Amino acid sequence: MENKMFCFQCQETAKGTGCVLQGVCGKTAETSRWQDLLLSVVRGVATIADALGRSGQPYDKVKVGDFVVDALFTTITNANFDDEAILNKVALGVTIKEDLRRQAVLAGVALPAYQEVIWEGDEVDYEAEGRRQGVLRNENADLRSLKELAVLGLKGMAAYYEHAARLGERDESIVDFMLKALAIVTNPDATMDELLGNVLETGKFGVDVMALLDKANTGVYGNPEITKVNIGVGKNPGILISGHDLKDIEDLLIQTEGTGVDVYTHGEMLPAHYYPQLKKYRHLVGNYGNAWWKQREEFATFNGPIVFTTNCIVPPTPKASYKDRVFTTNATGFPGWKHITAGADGHKDFSEVIALAKQCEAPTEIEQGEIVGGFGHAQVFALADQIVEAVKSGAIRKFVVMSGCDGRMKSRNYYEEFAKALPHDTVILTSGCAKFKYNKLNLGDINGIPRVLDAGQCNDSYSWAVVALKLKEIFGANDINDLPIFFNIAWYEQKAVIVLLALLHLGVKNIHVGPTLPAFISEGVLRVLVDNFGLAPNGTVEDDLQQYILS
Repeated sequence: MENKMFCFQCQETAKGTGCVLQGVCGKTAETSRWQDLLLSVVRGVATIADALGRSGQPYDKVKVGDFVVDALFTTITNANFDDEAILNKVALGVTIKEDLRRQAVLAGVALPAYQEVIWEGDEVDYEAEGRRQGVLRNENADLRSLKELAVLGLKGMAAYYEHAARLGERDESIVDFMLKALAIVTNPDATMDELLGNVLETGKFGVDVMALLDKANTGVYGNPEITKVNIGVGKNPGILISGHDLKDIEDLLIQTEGTGVDVYTHGEMLPAHYYPQLKKYRHLVGNYGNAWWKQREEFATFNGPIVFTTNCIVPPTPKASYKDRVFTTNATGFPGWKHITAGADGHKDFSEVIALAKQCEAPTEIEQGEIVGGFGHAQVFALADQIVEAVKSGAIRKFVVMSGCDGRMKSRNYYEEFAKALPHDTVILTSGCAKFKYNKLNLGDINGIPRVLDAGQCNDSYSWAVVALKLKEIFGANDINDLPIFFNIAWYEQKAVIVLLALLHLGVKNIHVGPTLPAFISEGVLRVLVDNFGLAPNGTVEDDLQQYILS
């Protein structure tokens, strides 16, 4: 049977090799084709813009950069299932590409005759071009692997860059690199060495973009601080906001103040509670539910409207009670859901969401209690003396970084069992939705230091890199790998890829990745990562504890 599609970008990809009929995420073969088409247009735009830039020719960098960033973000797993929205982005990209190509011709800038560059964008050719530009266009498995590793890292980079830009922080060098990296990927004659160098440089700019987003978030909302977050419910109707975009939740909090409508976070929006300029709103009542993959049951009991600011969307069942009260923003989209766009001032109008909320019942309580978080690098530095003393005295034997993603596979129970089995003299450093496997367990503390320190969202893995570098300085270690830190990372989608590449750039070795290794890493590329960085899959809880914690 001929494959209807091919996608292997997420951890849950079919059979651990690739989705060929329909995405495990829920996207159709047609949606996958339009995403492949959009990515080909992105590569064409990037290649031409990079050529213009290297020739010293001016072009509209903001327009080009914003298109590339948005388009890459749109193709992240579980972000956008709306074919019409994706095709509108294709049309915009074709227009931008043709404008750039005309500029190159007028300036006498030679352009490579890559298919992505010369394709004229006729709508009648969309389907054929989408099929031609799929992942399998690269026949060599190792070359394909390196190209996809870079592109998937760039998708994560784009997500972080968009959040930072929405808060007023931009960095032209990051966008310039994205264009250069995409141009290298587009080159059909790029060598293994060139592509490997591209992947490693992607990690360098991954560090830069996470630092940029950290600067944006803390500059606007203050440094995260230790916070107890309610996981129960109030008596008022509520709005549930999911995703990663802090500017969206700020807009929503401002507009709901005094309306009698409460706001709750879900999934990766939980860390909004840690920021002083967001937690000050009394109607930010708490966090409702768990990680993204439980949304079908949790959205049904929430009773009020839901706002997706970014991925992860799980397509609702046809009979889902909540499917008519979901809204999307930014790069997200789903057929039939209302999409809220930003105005000229960069803010969004949530009045329709608020009006709907007033007609809904209050959320149904699904749990009670509190969870503690807010351990970004500034907060951890404030506790530095206490932490250093605990390490020197032997009260803390080891730190275990368990950042990353959660997901549906039963094999992810490994992370909960691993957290439970860790000795009482170990501390878990976490960020991202991976935390939901263990952040409600009663794991206690060490001399007042909680044994689970949550820095925040997936991008806040940056905090643990900063903390590790600071510990290296404090303890006078020659190498970051000499510290008592074990990296046991859970991945699901492409933001985890840029975090991994960033850690590799910082020199972190012997990182464990699970619950399975990425399907897009070929045997040849895996050998390179194992030989040079010690990358490995996780094993059993017992074996990993014995080898990396107890030995």
